[in-house]
Amino acid sequence: MRIKNIIYVFCLACSLTACNSWIKEDVEGQFTDDKVGDNSEAVASWVTGTYSKWIYDIFCWGYFPKVLEFDADYISGPDWLFGTFGAGNFQGESDVTDALWKGCYGLIARANKAERQIRAMQNVSDDVRNNAIGELKFQKAFAYFLMVRAYGELPIQPEEEGADQSQPRQPVQAVYDYIIKNLEEAADLMYLNTDANWQEGHVSAGSAAGLLAKVYATMAAAALPEGTEIIVRSGAPYSGTGSSRVYAPLQTFTFKKQAIAGYEAMDAKTLYTKAAEWAEKVIKGEYGSYELLPYSALWKKANATASEFMFSIGSVSGDATYKTAIHTQYEGYYTAPGSGFLQSGGWVGCNRHWYDLFEHDDLRIVEGVKHRWRSYTQKESNTGFFYPLTDEYSIMATGRNLAGEWVADPSGIYADGVSYYYSQDAQCLAFTTKYMDVTNDAIENADSNWPFLRYADVLLIYAEALNELGKGDDAISYLNMVRQRSNATEGTATELSSQTLRRSAIIEERAKEFACEADRRWDLLRFGIYLDAMNAIGGTDDSGVLKNRQMRNLLFPLPAQELNTNKTITSNNPGWN
Repeated sequence: MRIKNIIYVFCLACSLTACNSWIKEDVEGQFTDDKVGDNSEAVASWVTGTYSKWIYDIFCWGYFPKVLEFDADYISGPDWLFGTFGAGNFQGESDVTDALWKGCYGLIARANKAERQIRAMQNVSDDVRNNAIGELKFQKAFAYFLMVRAYGELPIQPEEEGADQSQPRQPVQAVYDYIIKNLEEAADLMYLNTDANWQEGHVSAGSAAGLLAKVYATMAAAALPEGTEIIVRSGAPYSGTGSSRVYAPLQTFTFKKQAIAGYEAMDAKTLYTKAAEWAEKVIKGEYGSYELLPYSALWKKANATASEFMFSIGSVSGDATYKTAIHTQYEGYYTAPGSGFLQSGGWVGCNRHWYDLFEHDDLRIVEGVKHRWRSYTQKESNTGFFYPLTDEYSIMATGRNLAGEWVADPSGIYADGVSYYYSQDAQCLAFTTKYMDVTNDAIENADSNWPFLRYADVLLIYAEALNELGKGDDAISYLNMVRQRSNATEGTATELSSQTLRRSAIIEERAKEFACEADRRWDLLRFGIYLDAMNAIGGTDDSGVLKNRQMRNLLFPLPAQELNTNKTITSNNPGWN
């Protein structure tokens, strides 16, 4: 076999650090028996080749997480990075076509082919075969889950070899039925994370069970009655103009859920019952062992494969192919390791209204947000940025309060001789620290992990489901499990005295806990408050990114290439040509 006809694909399973196998793929992307073989190593190669699609086809060009993250109320950044997509014009965006649609369907095709090959093998044990097929079914289901939330009705690709790939779009319910079928099978087929043969970094039976809880909760929220109330704290970012412009305080809105196309015939109570059942199975340990990490350990590189991370995607440090833009976009990379001066990046963060959701001592802002940083352009001037613009941080950074009065001893924690200042634009946002810990923080392609599903999500899904099923006190207890970890004040039955208040608290907790993890847009959509939440900002956010949205933004447009080649699809999603 000639080397020039082979592409070597590193093992990139989940956290992308746990495997030691390779896979060989020819230039047409087709695998053949003579290249892969018929043994346990061949099985691992097929599975690895499918995992690798998450990086090479989906994440590596920087389209992910942008396509999942940048269209939300609390997320912000420079307009040149957010572009037309961040401003709500999804038409023709390569993020939508190449990463989400093309990338996910490419992964699905790979998973289907890998499953056919593994089923045909004669020299592997049933356990190895079943676990591998379960991993493939999980990945396929997750890809469909990402797409059905974004596009609505979808073609379901046939699993048989040689079948016509130009399939018609299926109703939303049918797509979810297919997702659930694959996840239920995966939960039965895969190893538990406590089994001796389970490989750290791979998905497990618990990953499938946890995702089933999230899938059912997504359907259930979308099926809640029109007019269901949700309280959201947000609003216009500023009051005043020019030099008198200041941050406006949070406003409290009570939004009423709008009906969501494709979910009208679903029954919310039945679906929340299923969400609760699957979440409870995970929590009780029926599908493995899971726990919340202490906050101080949560985002350490060494814990990237800890049980809280039920499904995450990582990359290879410094690799030009198996790379992501996560570290560059959210953290930025330094001029040299430990230099303290950003060379580039560190653009994407949350706005001030998100920051103001938190109590003062919540670790998710005390430790989870950058409070001072410096760019290489500030070295000569001996300056730097601080965040947020409050008396407390102004005093720590400058010795002066917001009125300009000297009120602090210069021996405070920022007393390093640097002149820190605040800029009321995209240079100063609530930048997360979640993706800081990498092997080398001075390279563009650092090895951050992207957390698609965490155990904290399962706990909050359980709380959400219990609340909708009329078990308010139990819902509060599971909400508090997440709050306790970050030193937040626990909710009480007195404070959260109604189903609406509990529902709103859980949704807000999700906004705080999963910030910069590409969850917020999809929560707003499933609860039918996306348009209200986006338009409550009143035009542009802290950085000047346009947040006005209209009905067409509820779904992404189908790619033009799909419309041109798939003759079973004759029209685009509403509002898109």
